[in-house]
Amino acid sequence: MRRTLTRLLGGATVAAVAATAFTITPAVAATPLPVSYNFLGQATTTALTPTTPPPGANDFSCKPSAQHPNPVVLVHGTFANMSDNWQTASPILVNHGYCVFAFNYGGPSSTFPIQGIGDIAAGAGVLSTFVDKVRSATGAAKVDLVGHSQGGMMPRYYLKFLGGAAKVDKLVGLAPSNHGTTLNGIATLGSLFGVDAVLSTVCAACTEQEAGSAFLTKLNSGGDTVPGVTYTVIQGSHDEIVTPYTSAFLTGPNVTNITVDQQCSVDMADHVEIASDPTAMADMLNALDPAHPVTVPCVPVAAFTGPTGPVPTF
Repeated sequence: MRRTLTRLLGGATVAAVAATAFTITPAVAATPLPVSYNFLGQATTTALTPTTPPPGANDFSCKPSAQHPNPVVLVHGTFANMSDNWQTASPILVNHGYCVFAFNYGGPSSTFPIQGIGDIAAGAGVLSTFVDKVRSATGAAKVDLVGHSQGGMMPRYYLKFLGGAAKVDKLVGLAPSNHGTTLNGIATLGSLFGVDAVLSTVCAACTEQEAGSAFLTKLNSGGDTVPGVTYTVIQGSHDEIVTPYTSAFLTGPNVTNITVDQQCSVDMADHVEIASDPTAMADMLNALDPAHPVTVPCVPVAAFTGPTGPVPTF
């Protein structure tokens, strides 16, 4: 879903705020990793290097600190990969002292640039294996998950059906497709005219994320959540992929739903940009570590192209 928008907008002029890092204490890192909030600009250079971890990720010698005992596993979205999806969130999390890990799933192979298109339940199985690898390497009892789009929804299958609830403390979803999408009616129209039969052969995850699909019906039956896991959904009302945007939100115990532009009216981040949005990144940090909140910034953010001015450090 995101890749289509990226291709259409690949030639657009993007306002970059590169090398802007989140404030950290010297005890966490002497030299913070640079952080850019230019999602599309980053994707054009990283999309073809799917096996290259995002900045700071996949150091399997990393040992979690007492302040951040849970490693963070990043779960990319449809048509994305671990490299292009997490150029912003990964260095931010590392700069704040987290052990960070990312992986590929749902592609024809783990090295193919386009990932996240295969059967979602199978992708959840890959997540399960990767979480066990991270727990074994770090010695952590549990991990926290941060996912974008499909990557914010797919882990719920892992939690509910593959035993993940015993291994996960928090799930943070950035514009997750929790209750599916109508793609502003396009998906509904396509299913009526039999397009799904063709689409499912090349992108099973696409049809499984349509509102009312058999996959989502199974996933959401009996409630959105499972006991023992804390859920945070970070979504914007300008999302053009998960429609209506409220379908991202969850109901149930231990759920917090956040609408980005209700916090900051000049933030118009869309489905793509939310994975690099300054407000959303601060919300992510606060969801993972509510005991040490950062100040949520409010800067003008354009759909697709990101911040239009300097981003304050925090």
